Amino acid sequence: MPSAASQRLLVRTVLSLPVAVLRLMSGAGVVYQGGRTLEPRLQYLASQARSSPSMTTLSPEDARRASADALASMSGDPEPGVRVEPVTIPGPAAAIPARLYRPDNQEPETPLMIFAHMGGGVIGDLQTCHAFCGILAKDTRGPVLSVDYRLAPEHRFPAGLEDVLAAYRYGRDNAERFGAPPGRAAIGGDSMGGAFAAAVCQELRRTGEPQPVLQLLIYPWVDIACESASMTTYGEAFPLDRATLDWFAGHYMGPGDNPADPRLSPLRAENFAGLAPAVVVTAGFDPLLDQGEAYARRLREAHVPTVYRCYDSLAHAFTAFTGAVPAADTACREVAGLVREGFQGRIA
Repeated sequence: MPSAASQRLLVRTVLSLPVAVLRLMSGAGVVYQGGRTLEPRLQYLASQARSSPSMTTLSPEDARRASADALASMSGDPEPGVRVEPVTIPGPAAAIPARLYRPDNQEPETPLMIFAHMGGGVIGDLQTCHAFCGILAKDTRGPVLSVDYRLAPEHRFPAGLEDVLAAYRYGRDNAERFGAPPGRAAIGGDSMGGAFAAAVCQELRRTGEPQPVLQLLIYPWVDIACESASMTTYGEAFPLDRATLDWFAGHYMGPGDNPADPRLSPLRAENFAGLAPAVVVTAGFDPLLDQGEAYARRLREAHVPTVYRCYDSLAHAFTAFTGAVPAADTACREVAGLVREGFQGRIA
């Protein structure tokens, strides 16, 4: 079995081949769907993934291992100039493991970002978003606190959300400990982590607490029972397809849970007024595309300052592909730049 380092080197070497060669190796020409052209490296990776068992055939434990191994070969190198240390956060059920990223160029006025990783509430850990959190810390010049929340089916809804909410409150109340301004914090996440970030903002409004400085929602899963067009157009996309979303939902929700509950589906909330300024990011080849776009639209309609970006050629989970797909790395740095602009109040 090759080591993670050798596997990463192999993947990078193959993906450095000319575009025409990668498309030939993938067994197809240009992949064009819904008015978008898939990035050729992702096209090749998708062709290779077809020979692997679908996540839907695996147990959650095996899916976590398989996902971790796959993402390890795609992840970017640690960001230079960023220190990383473990942190333990008091949680509603038990202590929550977390990871703090502090850049050498940290600016004292930059808020703390609390970040929740992707994984459908079932898979993923601190390593899943390790490279991206380093980029976020370096390019925003502020601290990032990554949260290892509880996973389903061992801990079904709302356990993961409760952990992220507790982590946000802890970070906000202890921001000075991390070199950030007192009481100033942002919330962010990708996929299910993005849904948690959106739900945290809605819950804070319900309880009368101040809103975060910013909410960062990257291809967020904000409607767990959505039937929009992108669920069909990109229903067989790589690395996230419709069947896998259904598998996640089946493990994450309990039998009595209502998909229309805004804590499960923040897009179903009736009122978006007064929520935190937002950076909303989607990927073109993603069943969740329409959801993120709709969430940004609802925020704007409620006069919430919002920036929306869609990376048309990229796919779901691109934050974890920064070491293998240069366009993903570029996108992640652009997103970090948007967050920095948001911290400076430059979102209209």
